[in-house]
Amino acid sequence: MTDPAPKDEFDLGALLAERGAERYELHTKYLNHQLPRMLHTIGFDKVYERAEGAHFWDADGNDYLDMLAGFGVMGLGRHHPVVRRALHDVLDASLADLTRFDCQPLPGLLAEKLLTHSPHLDRVFFGNSGTEAVETALKFARYATGRPRILYCSHAFHGLTTGSLSVNGEDGFRDGFAPLLPDTAVPLGDLDALARELRKGDVAALIVEPIQGKGVHESPPGYLRAAQELLHRHKALLIADEVQTGLGRTGDFYAYQHEDGVEPDLVCVAKALSGGYVPVGATIGKDWIFKKVYSSMDRVLVHSASFGSNAQAMAAGLAVLSVMENEQTVAHARITGELLKSRLAALVDRYELLSEVRGRGLMIGIEFGRPASLKLRSRWTMLQAARKGLFAQMVVVPLLQRHRILTQVSGDHLEVIKLIPPLVVDERDVDRFVEAFTAVMEDAHNGGGLMWDFGKTLVKQAVANR
Repeated sequence: MTDPAPKDEFDLGALLAERGAERYELHTKYLNHQLPRMLHTIGFDKVYERAEGAHFWDADGNDYLDMLAGFGVMGLGRHHPVVRRALHDVLDASLADLTRFDCQPLPGLLAEKLLTHSPHLDRVFFGNSGTEAVETALKFARYATGRPRILYCSHAFHGLTTGSLSVNGEDGFRDGFAPLLPDTAVPLGDLDALARELRKGDVAALIVEPIQGKGVHESPPGYLRAAQELLHRHKALLIADEVQTGLGRTGDFYAYQHEDGVEPDLVCVAKALSGGYVPVGATIGKDWIFKKVYSSMDRVLVHSASFGSNAQAMAAGLAVLSVMENEQTVAHARITGELLKSRLAALVDRYELLSEVRGRGLMIGIEFGRPASLKLRSRWTMLQAARKGLFAQMVVVPLLQRHRILTQVSGDHLEVIKLIPPLVVDERDVDRFVEAFTAVMEDAHNGGGLMWDFGKTLVKQAVANR
């Protein structure tokens, strides 16, 4: 046992022991006060003491299965030993980091490793988050083409900073933050709409998630290749937002690789590259784009980030990619995802409230729909009248409360649950989730009182918030 820190030194353990129980009160008083309110309302106000891999434990030693992965950040699960060791090593090395006027080796090494998975691309810019990666791509596309307008797909999510918000397809995020940049939405998969906008001659790029996080909607077969050809014909660029879908999430290193011949001009990654420790974002692009942006020594800092390329983030990224290669994470995600999806899809014919199971790899959407039977239909209609998306929330809550499984509704006003677990989940975790989900669906179809009573609580809350 280590000796306690001297009284005049900072002691993190002692601080958490003394003040950790105040977590919800501290958030209410000093941070986003609506977050604890929401968590208390839906019964998500848990206290997790520790975590490893795809599991949490509370103070009583109860085990929780994580099917959310920190919104996709925890690709390798929590506290992977290789990533932990890499961070200890880089701290112990006492590197002369962020001098700003030298070239440290770790950024170059991580860029080199990323580019082995992106053979048609040439250079990398490192920032600190997914939204920064998107901002970089938007700026680079505009400058490289000399055009102002970016196209994005309806229902897209690319981040919440002002530039990224301009290509966000959800009005709820955009409301009250106008004016935004002059960008235009086109429906995902609609090549005619894309062509109409391109003919106006002012489009710099189309940014697209190969599989949209909101609702888990995959781009139609052939769409990305055809869109790429249209864009290049009009001298515009294709930007692939792989912030959530990249690094093995969908069963390939990038989701755009599911379609032959797709070679985006710019690719955005983040989330899982961090190993769950140090925020990092990367914008990967073609050589000519970078050379146009950084066209002279006068422009050497025309786009930069104060903490971009910091040693801790670079070490984490290198460790993550090493683990993925050594443990064959991408193949594991593909196989485990196929197993989970097939077992859930087999339930669609069994439960009338279950409409569809879709997705790729370990990015799966479970959609609920209007039932046929009169009794269930009346209850469904009651929820829909109050607020669309309440039934999905009714499923998420008992999964956590009764079965200790953490999931999320896939977007506001959607009856879709999105599963994006750590890529290290195994067959036992699949069994556990499918058994719990089946029990919740049985309860719903059999008129389970607790579940529908909670639905009434959600209805009252939705009405009160109007």
